[in-house]
Amino acid sequence: MPGPTVATRLYPERIHPPKRETFDVAARTNTDPKGIVRAVDTYVARPWGLYMARPTPGRAQFHYLESWLLPSLGLRATVFHFNPGHERDQDFYLDVGRYTRDGQRWHGEDHYLDLVLRTGRDVQITDVDELVAAVSTGVLDPGDAERAIRVAVATAEALARNDYALDRWLAGIDMALTWRDA
Repeated sequence: MPGPTVATRLYPERIHPPKRETFDVAARTNTDPKGIVRAVDTYVARPWGLYMARPTPGRAQFHYLESWLLPSLGLRATVFHFNPGHERDQDFYLDVGRYTRDGQRWHGEDHYLDLVLRTGRDVQITDVDELVAAVSTGVLDPGDAERAIRVAVATAEALARNDYALDRWLAGIDMALTWRDA
């Protein structure tokens, strides 16, 4: 049996199974990756995606989050409403993963790669080390990893073609996102 990979030696804390969430529209809840059931303020279902807005009690960094699940793109787009002193230089945080719908329940499985978007400026693909560690330890199938890489690269390219404007890119493919006022 082969020994530990560079990723597992350098980042042992990064090895974890894919994070899974459930979005229950009928119950107005979001079960987070730790199994905690959170109350949701708003769900809006569209043929192409699901919007969720909810408070984030107990989080020091942010007090509220909004997300769109976009299954056909393999993305979850999130806006974090940061608490004073915890602001980040980002406009959108995009999780790459598998997002599915089962009636009134939607499911998310995070596939490690994320994109941090600064509108009009740039996008950065992050957590490549987590993806490598997940594949090298067998917690993520290589096929899912390849798909995650393809999604991340295609997303970065699409954003670049649209001047790093998420809303412009998605409106151009008939996915008009709406967000609450900060």
